[in-house]
Amino acid sequence: MAAFVWLTVITALRILGRNRLRAGLTMLGIVIGVAAVIAMVSIGEGAKRAVQKQIATMGTNVIIIWPGATTVSGVRGSQGGAVTLTVSDALDLKKKIPLLSDTGWAKRDVMQIVNGNRNWNGTINGVSPSYLTIRDWSFSSGGPFTQADLDSAARVALIGQTVAENLFEPGEEPVGAIIRIKNVPFRVIGVLSPKGQSAQGSDQDDVIFIPFTTAERKVFGTPFLGSVGAVFASTDRTDDLPEAVEQIREVIRARHRLQGEQADDFTIRTQVDIGKVQEGTSQTLTMMLFAIASVSLLVGGIGIMNILLVSVTERTREIGVRMAVGAKRRHIVMQFLIEAVTLSVFGGALGIILGVMGAKLTTVIAGWPTIISSNVIIIAFFFSLVVGLFFGLYPANKAARLNPIDALRYE
Repeated sequence: MAAFVWLTVITALRILGRNRLRAGLTMLGIVIGVAAVIAMVSIGEGAKRAVQKQIATMGTNVIIIWPGATTVSGVRGSQGGAVTLTVSDALDLKKKIPLLSDTGWAKRDVMQIVNGNRNWNGTINGVSPSYLTIRDWSFSSGGPFTQADLDSAARVALIGQTVAENLFEPGEEPVGAIIRIKNVPFRVIGVLSPKGQSAQGSDQDDVIFIPFTTAERKVFGTPFLGSVGAVFASTDRTDDLPEAVEQIREVIRARHRLQGEQADDFTIRTQVDIGKVQEGTSQTLTMMLFAIASVSLLVGGIGIMNILLVSVTERTREIGVRMAVGAKRRHIVMQFLIEAVTLSVFGGALGIILGVMGAKLTTVIAGWPTIISSNVIIIAFFFSLVVGLFFGLYPANKAARLNPIDALRYE
C-alpha cells in the first residue's frame, strides 16, 4: 500500500509538472489564503499585545471612580462633569477599606504652559502624591513632590516627556527651570519617564502634574474646595478588585446618603474592566480578519476543484485504460485526492513563507506590532489540507464513477 501511495504521489507530481502554469495559478488561491490568515492573525495578536502593554501603563490593580453616572441617554458624560466626589471621599475610602493599599485623587484641565519664548498647550493635572504611586509613574530625572508640598500648596511641577520636548531645547535640563502656568510660576522638580499612548489612544506623556491644592487654589479655581475629577485606588492583589469595588460602592453611597432605589452618582471602573473592553475589541478584529482571510482559502479550494474537473475530462481515456488493466475505484479516487493534496501542500508551504514575510514587513514598514504564532501557522496549513481534500473529493468521485468502456471510447 505504501508503495502504491508513493507511486501515486510521483505520478501526481509528473502530471502537475506537465502544466506548471496551470498548477501554479491553481495553487495561488491557497497561497494567498494561507498567507492572509497568518498575516492578519499576526497583526491582530500584535494589536492585542499592544493593548495589554497600554493597560499595564495605568499602574497595578488600579480602580478609578469618576463623578456622575456612566451614561446619559446612551452618551457617557465627560470626566469630572459633576461635583459628586471629594478629597474626603478618597481619604474615607482608605480609612474604611483595608483591601485598598492606597487612594489618590486628581483634577485636570488643558492650559497653556510657557517657558521663555516657548509655549505648549498641555494637560495640567492637580494630583495627590499618592496618585503618582498608584499610577506607577517613574522619573527620568528629578523626583516627585511630597505631602508637605500638597499641604503648603507649593508651586512645583512634574512634566512628561512630550511637554519637556516642546518646552525645552534638546539637551537642556528641565529640572530646576521655572515655567509659567496661567501666569503662575512653577519650579520643575521632576521629568516623568515615558509611558506612550494610553489604551484610548491619548498621549500619556503630554502631562504636567502639580499638587492638587495648588491647582484648585492658584490655577484652576473651583466653586467648591475639595471637589475632584476622579478618585484612584489600588489593591495589592488582582483577585481583590471585585470585592474592593463593592466595598467602595457601599462606602460612597453611604457618604452621599443615597437610598436603596437611587442610582449611583459615581462610576467605578477597574483596570481589568478597561482591559477586557479593549481586548474584546482587539479579539473581534482578529476574528474578523481571520474570517476574511479564510474566504481566500475557500476560493483556492474552488480553484482546485475546477482544475481537477477539467483534468478528469482531459484524462477520461487514461482513466478508462487504468480501470481496464485492473485499477479499482478507490485507486482512482486516491490518485485525484493526492493530486489535490499535493497542490494544497505546496500552496500551503508557499503561503506560510509569504505570510511570515508579510507580517514582518508590516512591522518594518507600517510600524504595527505583529506576533507570529506557530499555532496559527499549523492551523492555516491544516486548513489548507482540509480544503484540498474537501474540494478534491467531488472530482475524484466523478472520475471513479466513469464507465470503463465509455471512458475508453472517449475522444
